[in-house]
Order: sequence, then structure tokens, then C-alpha cells
Amino acid sequence: MAVTGKLAVKRRIEHGSRECRRLRDSGFVPGNVYGHKQETIPLTVAAAELEPLVRGGARVLDVELEGKLEKVLFREVQWDYLGRQVVHFDLLRVDPNETLTLEVKVELKGTAPGAVGGGVLDHTLRTLTVECLAIQIPDSIPVKISALEIGQALHVRDLEIPPNTKVLNNPDAVVVRVAQPGAELEIAPAAVGEEGPAQPEVIGRKAAEAEEEGEAEADKEKEKKK
Repeated sequence: MAVTGKLAVKRRIEHGSRECRRLRDSGFVPGNVYGHKQETIPLTVAAAELEPLVRGGARVLDVELEGKLEKVLFREVQWDYLGRQVVHFDLLRVDPNETLTLEVKVELKGTAPGAVGGGVLDHTLRTLTVECLAIQIPDSIPVKISALEIGQALHVRDLEIPPNTKVLNNPDAVVVRVAQPGAELEIAPAAVGEEGPAQPEVIGRKAAEAEEEGEAEADKEKEKKK
């Protein structure tokens, strides 16, 4: 089940890259909330309140803005070049009963005896495309490999999938295998009827990039007027 959290945010009045830098220098992080055919609202929140949620793996949030609570997902989180501080975040409004299509990571559990015995552990499929309710997004799909010997594999059809979650990948796709050293590896199609992995349908817009471009243009206009 997705890690949840609560966050109180404020409407961001400051716009432009300079103002965003000033916010960060003051201990705040600029962001946006969008989706559900509602307006995109610029936000700001204290880094001390935001970063523990991000580092803790929270995906679903109850966000309070101007006295109103909304259910949102972390759509994108941008870090500084050292990966230490969050410099921007995007939140996507969701209905708790809305079905989402998104990628969930595959997490291997245990040690494969075949790999210890000289085989090559090949983790072919590292994410799965799933459909589930917004409030039931799994953090990962655990895959137990403690019984895998050389020449054996686990396919999508062999996995234990969380309740109320549908996997869209090809059931015959290899998730992980233990191959003979030097064996040629074959990769099955990731999704039925498709040549590549399915793409998220709901989570698919990079609002932060769009905003940064808009802020950059705004800065240029200001410079021209001076």
C-alpha cells in the first residue's frame, strides 16, 4: 500500500526563477498542484515539512490549501545537483476512487541459490505497469527469488500481486532469471500487444518543466523592459 501523509501548503505569490531562488534560500520549496481539469496553483511549503515525506517514500498526500483538503499524488520531485535538497515539486490531484495506470518498481527479495552457484542473475523487468485505485498504489511488487536455480525464471504470471491491482504487462514476460554464464538473454515484450512498456495514462505531464520555462520567459520580458 502506498505510504500516505499530510501537508499544509500555501499559495505561492512569488513567480520567476529569481523569486524561487529566494524562497529556497529562506527554507521553502516552490511547487504546483494541478489536474482534474482545475487550475494549476503555484504552491510553497517549508522544506522541513516536505522533505521528510519525500524521503519517507510518501506517494499519496492529503494537502491542505486555504482551508480545503485535496487528495494528491507526488507527480515529480526535483533535487539539487547533489541530491540533498528538494528544489521543486509537482502534485497531481486525484479522486480516491479513481483508477490510475502507472509504473511500480519490482523489488527482489532473498538470494537466488543459482546465482551463488555460479549462475548469472538477470533482473530483466524492473518495473510493472499496473492499474489500481489512487489510494491503493503499491510501493513495490516484491518478488521472492530464494528458490531460483540455474536455468529457472520467474515470469509476470508467477508473481504475487497485491489485491485490487491489475498488471498490464505480458504474463509471459520474464521478470528475473538465473542464466548459465555466457548464455544469450532473451527479453519478452513488456505488455500484451505492444513493443515496449506501457506508459502511465494519468501521471504523464511535466508541470515543473513547463513552469520553469514560463518563469524563464517572464524573466526575459522583465529584462527587456528595464
